Parts: sequence; structure tokens; C-alpha cells
Amino acid sequence: MNKQVQVHASLFLVALIYGSNYSIAKEVMPDYVGPFGLIVIRVVSAALVFGVFSRLVVKEKIVGRADNLRTVACGITGVAINQLCFFAGLNLTAPINAALLMVIVPVVVLIFSAILLKERVSLRKVAGIAIACTGALLLIYTSRSESTTGNFYGDLLIVVNAMAFGMYLVLVKPLMQRYQAITIVSRVFAVGAVVVVPFGWSQLLAPDYSTFPTAIWLAIAFMVLAVTVVAYLLNTWALRYANPSLVGAYIYLQPLLAILIAVGFGRDVFTLQKGLYALLIFAGVYLVSRTRQNVSVTAQEKTA
Repeated sequence: MNKQVQVHASLFLVALIYGSNYSIAKEVMPDYVGPFGLIVIRVVSAALVFGVFSRLVVKEKIVGRADNLRTVACGITGVAINQLCFFAGLNLTAPINAALLMVIVPVVVLIFSAILLKERVSLRKVAGIAIACTGALLLIYTSRSESTTGNFYGDLLIVVNAMAFGMYLVLVKPLMQRYQAITIVSRVFAVGAVVVVPFGWSQLLAPDYSTFPTAIWLAIAFMVLAVTVVAYLLNTWALRYANPSLVGAYIYLQPLLAILIAVGFGRDVFTLQKGLYALLIFAGVYLVSRTRQNVSVTAQEKTA
């Protein structure tokens, strides 16, 4: 198998893993484990795996007060707020809604880059932000009248999750230029684990794990190993050989796969109305991202 085929296979598998997560997580919560309890399982497990790998293989330390404080901020935004809002939102809303709303991450990154890094925002990008936000707001507004009453609040939590992750991407960028990725990720997950444990401890202890069927254990293992560890390792390897535009194309494949899987699992229904709002979101993101391929590359390293 040649290198290009391996790269395409890796990127497709990453997109498939992330797209599957929306429906698989819904199988586990809230019937078996609450959303915050599930976060504790995932974040603490990932922190242990990345921490061991960082110490045994990389052996690199973060130096300086400013960089250490920045990693704390990254852990709070990129793992704690990001994960708490994502799983709480996904617990309430439909998988398709969550998948579509997460596409606005590049738009959020642009906004925070303009605010925190003073990057110039062109008129075309402003138009893209307006179009994408219109699609997202229409999707959220429509959720109020759907049969699933929690959709509206779930959608809002997904948007907060996207905002937190967008801020994380802006904050982590200078660190990624000075340290290896595994060094930063291990610290970020360690900080995130400390923050999420108090929120999810009671939900973690509540279930009777001895009653869990095999399918639920496999779903939990998938979220811990595949979504966090395997997807990260595959993505890191593929980024060495793939150009940014190729990576960006696979990022936007994730919602399509999430929709197909959600419909296939019977977890959601894709309507024409959602399709039209999705087109608005995608059109806006395209206008924002067309000259910001680096954002797309970074976005593929999502910790959710």
C-alpha cells in the first residue's frame, strides 16, 4: 500500500471515528452513565495514556511561568469546558444537530483570532461569519418546536462547546510552535482531568457497572481508545504527509458521516429543513476557511 493511500485511509478513519462518536455516545448516556460521569472516564483515561507516553517517549518539559499558565488555560477551555458542554449538549440534543453545529469551529477560531491575536478580518470573512451564524441560529431556533424538548438547550451547549474549543485553538497555537504536540496534549488533559472530576464524580459512582451489557462496555472503550487515542495518533501521523486542503476536506466529511450513522442507528432523522440550514453553515465556513487552511489542520486535533 503506497503512502498516499495510507494517508487517505487514515484521514477517512479519523473522520469516521469522530462521526460515529455522536451516535455511539448517545447509546451510553444517560441510560447507563451520565454525561459528566462519561467525561471523567474519558478524560482521566486519556490523561493517563498521554501522560505515560509523554514521560516514557518524549521526555520534554514545559518551561516558564507564562507557558505553564497558558497550558492551564488550554486545559480549562480545550478539555474541561469543551467536554462538559459537548457531552451535556449531546445528551440533550440530536446527533445531527450537534454534528452540524460543530462545523462552526473555524468561524469561532477566526473571531477569537481577531480579538486575541489582532488578526485582520476581511469583508468576505465577516460575510462568512454572518452566514454560518445565521444557519446555526436557525437550527437552534427550530429545535424549540421539536418533540425532543431538550434540543434547544442542548444546541446552545454545543455552541458554547464550539466557542470554548475555538478559544483553545487560539491559545494553544504558540505552545505548539515551541513544544511537541504530545507534550502539550498530555498537560492539557492532565489539567482538564483535575477540573472535570468534581463535576462528574457523583455520576461516575452512580451506575451499577456489573449490569452493563457488552455492547455498552464496547461503546465506552470506543470513546476512550478510538475517539481519543487512536484518532489522535492516526491524525498526527497523517498530518506529516497530507497538505492542509486535503485535511480540511476530511474535516468537513465528519458531519456527513455523523448524519449517515445517526440515521442508520435510528437515532435521528435528517429533514430538508436541517439540510437547508446545514448549507448555510457550510457556505459560511467555506468563506471563512478558504484562506485559513491552517485552522482546518488544527481543528482536526479536537479533543471531543
